Amino acid sequence: MLKRIDHIGIAVRSLQETIPYYEKTLGLKPSAVEEVESQKVRTVFFEIGEVHIELLEPTSPESPVAKFMEKNGGPGIHHIAFCTDDIGEQLKQASSNGCRLIHEVPIEGAGDKMVAFLHPKSTFGVLTEFCAAK
Repeated sequence: MLKRIDHIGIAVRSLQETIPYYEKTLGLKPSAVEEVESQKVRTVFFEIGEVHIELLEPTSPESPVAKFMEKNGGPGIHHIAFCTDDIGEQLKQASSNGCRLIHEVPIEGAGDKMVAFLHPKSTFGVLTEFCAAK
């Protein structure tokens, strides 16, 4: 069962250039920068209420985030993530209702979480992530 929106992922070209906007202009406090090797990105989170904003900087041209920016003409909203207690059950539910899974088995993600994505071609254009604490 989904519990809440966990975060909104935003693809950026450079964390160094983007963090000051969220920190100084919006007044949000950044987390430590973390590299997520499985997704070939560096990330930072900003907390606002119970939701986080996740900035994603690709570390390789092969990164899904780099490919997203190439396909869509640059930075922008990349995905929405929902917190769940049971990613496996969420994936089964999505699959049984016709969603194409990018990950059939959860992988390690940022923030000490396990994550899995649904393909945007089966979610009306929105890359959807399920995440849960390890």
